[in-house]
Amino acid sequence: MGGAAQASTTLARRLGVGDAVVLGLGAMIGTGVFVVFAPAAAATGAGLLLGLAVAAVVAYANATSSARLAALYPASGGTYVYGRERLGHMWGYLAGTGFIAGKISSCGAAALAVGVYAAPDFSRPVGAAAVAFVTAVSYRGITKTARLTRVLVAVLLAVLALVVVAALAGGRPGAGQLAPWFPGGARGVLQAAGLLFFAFAGYARIATLGAEVRDPARTIPRAIPLALAVALAVYAAVAVSLLLALGPAQLAASPAPLAAAVSGGPLHALTPIVRVGAAVAALGALLSLVAGISRTVYAMASQGDLPRWFAAVHPRFAVPHHAELVVGAVTLAVVAAGGLTAAVGFSAFTVLVYYSITNACALTLPRTRRWPFFLALLGLVGCLVLAANLSWPVLAAGCGLYALAVIGYLASRGRKAAG
Repeated sequence: MGGAAQASTTLARRLGVGDAVVLGLGAMIGTGVFVVFAPAAAATGAGLLLGLAVAAVVAYANATSSARLAALYPASGGTYVYGRERLGHMWGYLAGTGFIAGKISSCGAAALAVGVYAAPDFSRPVGAAAVAFVTAVSYRGITKTARLTRVLVAVLLAVLALVVVAALAGGRPGAGQLAPWFPGGARGVLQAAGLLFFAFAGYARIATLGAEVRDPARTIPRAIPLALAVALAVYAAVAVSLLLALGPAQLAASPAPLAAAVSGGPLHALTPIVRVGAAVAALGALLSLVAGISRTVYAMASQGDLPRWFAAVHPRFAVPHHAELVVGAVTLAVVAAGGLTAAVGFSAFTVLVYYSITNACALTLPRTRRWPFFLALLGLVGCLVLAANLSWPVLAAGCGLYALAVIGYLASRGRKAAG
């Protein structure tokens, strides 16, 4: 019993460039590609392609800031660590709090995506089962997580290739489907960009795993841009094929657009394969998300911003097992109570605020030729603009979260000062 009480609090460095890229792709491509194109089309029609380009530019600027900071601070926690070190304790606390809340919402979206594609009539029970399975796998160790995610990413890319071929070969595509149609005006395009940015945010998973990456100063700056470039190419191909096959209006109304793009054409017999593959790939995104969130909880607990109980590391599997179990339990609650579109929107807002803090941190670093100042400034302004243009309910919920976080932080500081 005494050995268990004195469990290690040091994570093992086991991930190389390939593992880091795969974990990032598992988070980026897995959830967003299945759920985000429908609400983006509802916001701006075919303008989602312009929104995708805007989101990609902002994501690239954020990726450079994340890569530079992660190389300097190769510890679990991502912007929670950077904010604390560069801007002050409160900014790190806000980044960590927003990341945990937003990414648990992303976990709920990923789990619901598993259910929507695998069994639409039983999406919540299936989503809950997915959360339980992923929590159990992640609990067994980070190398097992990376190996399974590698398999799931391969399945995902195969499914997306099948969708693109089926959508374009179905005899229905027409270039007119790509004609500019911006029902929401400029705000609609920016709202779509904010939602689509949610789909790119997985490269942060690489940074939050900084304490488990071998040679982080070399590995992280290579892995983040590579994962982002692959994700952008995949998103562009899928977005164009969905618009060509379904058109903006039908795409906006499709809860499972990848399956809809295949089922309406002569290759409809492939629809079950697409549904199963999509569910498996969304499961991979969920796996990567749980790993990243639990590491941020671990980092905050290690610094005393959360109860120290969360900083416990399993003596055999070398993972923050208490944090992973709690993340799994809260995600189950989100699956039981939340909706897919609401989960995506809330996560998008918190992620954009999170990266605003990341870029603000990068602006405090010395200017170099390799890391231009303007990219960090572009990332900061871009994140704030996209966040401000999300729907009003999302803005209200997100601002409420950060207001409570500030109050909680100040109350905590006051108690410590009084003690």
